[in-house]
Amino acid sequence: MDVIALDAPTDAQIRAWHEVLAAVHAADPAGDPAPDPDGTARRLLGAEPGSRQRLWAVADGGRLAAVAALRLSGEPGTDRPGEIDVQVRPGHRRRGLGRRLLAAAAEGLRADGRSSVIAQVLAGTPAVPFLESQGFECVLTLRGMLLRLDDVPPDRVARLLAAAPAGYDLVRWRGAAPDRYAAALARAKHAMADFAEYEGAPWDAHRVREMAEVVAKRGDALYTVAALHRDAIAGFTEIVVPHDSAGRAAQYDTAVVPEHRGRRIGIWVKAAMLAWLRDERPDVRDIETDNSGDNAHMIAVNEELGFRTERESLEFQAQTTALP
Repeated sequence: MDVIALDAPTDAQIRAWHEVLAAVHAADPAGDPAPDPDGTARRLLGAEPGSRQRLWAVADGGRLAAVAALRLSGEPGTDRPGEIDVQVRPGHRRRGLGRRLLAAAAEGLRADGRSSVIAQVLAGTPAVPFLESQGFECVLTLRGMLLRLDDVPPDRVARLLAAAPAGYDLVRWRGAAPDRYAAALARAKHAMADFAEYEGAPWDAHRVREMAEVVAKRGDALYTVAALHRDAIAGFTEIVVPHDSAGRAAQYDTAVVPEHRGRRIGIWVKAAMLAWLRDERPDVRDIETDNSGDNAHMIAVNEELGFRTERESLEFQAQTTALP
């Protein structure tokens, strides 16, 4: 079984790749929706703007047994780490396939001048001991939470909205931030409590617009609610509704600028988002989010809204020199 580079995956290879993801999900579902074939195809056929990707697979008996995708953000040689995702069919584990794919990815990382790589996996799955055995160290714990909108009493949202902090106004938009808010939103994004240093590039108006373009090109819808204090954004929250969401939206960034904390702005903008989605997107039934395990404040805010913990994920990082 040789490692195959899939520089331009065919339709058949994309279907085979999706079969691997479906088999892994069946073994380790963790409450997540099953992978979508169209979503798999989009990810394999086009990297997000500002990044490139490399794909590898191992075949056994005419079907793919294991796959690996490496995402490379920015230009070659940048300080930003690569992002690796290795998936092995349950029946083909413990045969060294994951290690061989990781070795291929390591060559790709070195060729691109990357000094490190990160991987996010579900806690309690075979991926954890695999990464640890390959020189990865856990750098971040993420608590996956889910809010079922039907379980949120309307009066809870109304009560939170009525408790608006004095001196602040709500603004909202769909898609890219209006020009008058783009720079202010970028400044607010630096306030994210669980912002990881390895994310690298600083936020500016260009990166804010680029992020919105990435979401739009996927066919997804980005919703933003912000608390405005004079000309500054004091806090904000973002929701993305995938075009193939099957009723589930994803929480993106939420942050409150340090000098505006202590006024319950975070839960205020989140409540305003729930009210907007109920009117604008009645098809959305659930919202999922990941919070850093040590971000007790945001976890408490989400629990007050009605989010409940569904899973725990771990972020691992390794130096390229430590890889096989």
